[in-house]
Amino acid sequence: MAYATGVTLASRSIFPFCSRALLSPLRAASVLESSSSTFFTRVQAHQLFSTSRAPLFSSVKFSTSSLETAASRSNVVDILEERGLLESVTSENLRSACSDPNVAPLKVYCGFDPTAESLHLGNLLGIIVLSWFQRCGHQAVGLIGGATGRVGDPSGKSLERPELDSLTLEKNIAGIKNILVKILGGNHVIFNNYDWWKDMTMLDFLKNVGRFARVGPMMAKESVKKRLESEQGMSYTEFSYQLLQGYDFVHLLDKEGVNVQIGGSDQWGNITAGTDLIRKILQPEEAAYGLTFPLLLKNDGTKFGKSEDGAIWLSPSMLSPYKFYQYFFSVPDVDVIRFLKTLTFLSLDEIKMLEDEMRKPGYVPNTAQMKLAEEVTRFVHGEEGLKEAMKATEALRPGAETKLDWNLIERIAEDIPTCSLSIDRVSGVSIVDVSVSSGLFESKSAARRMLKQGGVYMNNERVDDDNKRVEEGDIVEGKGLVLSSGKKNKVVIRIS
Repeated sequence: MAYATGVTLASRSIFPFCSRALLSPLRAASVLESSSSTFFTRVQAHQLFSTSRAPLFSSVKFSTSSLETAASRSNVVDILEERGLLESVTSENLRSACSDPNVAPLKVYCGFDPTAESLHLGNLLGIIVLSWFQRCGHQAVGLIGGATGRVGDPSGKSLERPELDSLTLEKNIAGIKNILVKILGGNHVIFNNYDWWKDMTMLDFLKNVGRFARVGPMMAKESVKKRLESEQGMSYTEFSYQLLQGYDFVHLLDKEGVNVQIGGSDQWGNITAGTDLIRKILQPEEAAYGLTFPLLLKNDGTKFGKSEDGAIWLSPSMLSPYKFYQYFFSVPDVDVIRFLKTLTFLSLDEIKMLEDEMRKPGYVPNTAQMKLAEEVTRFVHGEEGLKEAMKATEALRPGAETKLDWNLIERIAEDIPTCSLSIDRVSGVSIVDVSVSSGLFESKSAARRMLKQGGVYMNNERVDDDNKRVEEGDIVEGKGLVLSSGKKNKVVIRIS
């Protein structure tokens, strides 16, 4: 979905927006300088004005409890900027609205199209930004694209997305909803845009939405221009996607008081399509804002979130907490501090201490990576998921003192290669032969070389003798064993 990362709107019921007459002259000029096709101008993070100006909503009155909440909340835009999570905003007024004591908490939404049964690491930044809004006293809104998922967002895509059948969509919607509910916890709402699109006819769409859209600005969107220049071109279905997402913003502001939409930097065109429609259709007296954050990239500019096995899924049924933990534990030093700022809620002071420690001679390698893996795994999978990941990590560490039982081996077998061998090919057989039969080594000579280097382990205990034979007592509960070559190469052998 153009919904890869989220959106937020200002509540009409709790966020009375000032008309332009209430703006200070400087702010009014800033708003009015926007183009005829886009109501809100794009403001880069470094261009945002300070919050020392006169309050934008000075004449608006709220209940005492709302005022106390607003007065005490931190400015989430400042926090996002400090942590490298702010790319652009549609108006610099969003910053002041986030902490103005005269403005009620915002309602912020992020959209997620149900293209798979689970969200993935690319979606995580949207959830983290939503969570930052939550932690600063605002309400998080998750929008699942039950309707837009039937079309497919062309942003960042060179080909049209494959069409999904209804049963697959429903399964994907349920999976994504479960993830959002688990991670976001309290003070959130989840909507499905199919609820308001399913009864809208083509004539309704053309009359109520299409007549307010101008083809020129739609053609000028970056995602559209790239596709039109490609050999594949772009279908009308994909071309209309920005209007579908734009109208979602209109509906959420009008019916639910959602006034902020967030998304990755590639969603800027879709977000401004929404603010433009809001200006034309609703002509609101309340503000609607858009905010984008940078995409999740590695230091070399490539996307962060892919492994050799594919996407890094957020659902434990598609990727175990152990493998999820290991992915972050393997982050290179050059990326780890930046990811600690963007993907965790650790204080910047604590992150700075870790950064300073990394430069010292006595620094223990991977200390920062371990902290990153712990924090992100806890956020996504909860405390129990983190415990499971750390227990499996310890159990699979060569030389670990953790005693392996078969239940633990069964759990970790989901994440490492496994094979089945008959008892006569394991018990009483040399460790060299078993390691080759299991696929741990390609040849006996390779196995013997590693044995001489002290890099072969059976059930986490180092094997020093290349004449060692597997004994009956080495087979855990008579069901199998674990062989390791170094720290990373492992195999679970099941006795068939």
